Amino acid sequence: GGTYKMSFTNFTTGNSHSFGGAFVEIEPNELIKYRDSFDDPKLPGEMITTVKLKKVSCGTELHIVQEGIPDAIPLEMCYLGW
Repeated sequence: GGTYKMSFTNFTTGNSHSFGGAFVEIEPNELIKYRDSFDDPKLPGEMITTVKLKKVSCGTELHIVQEGIPDAIPLEMCYLGW
């Protein structure tokens, strides 16, 4: 469980955005699932992110799925974020 709040600022433009959410499910060393919602009314709804972790010989493999991404966020930006 637990909640969080984050804010990002573009130092060039001064624009910022904030979001927060809550952890939905945590399985130590295996899974983190959380939900996000943005403070900006132009980004309505709630996103669910699921992160699966798998130990591999050279570290940890991540499998990440994001659901409910607001239409205002271009798909390409999601790849840049990770």
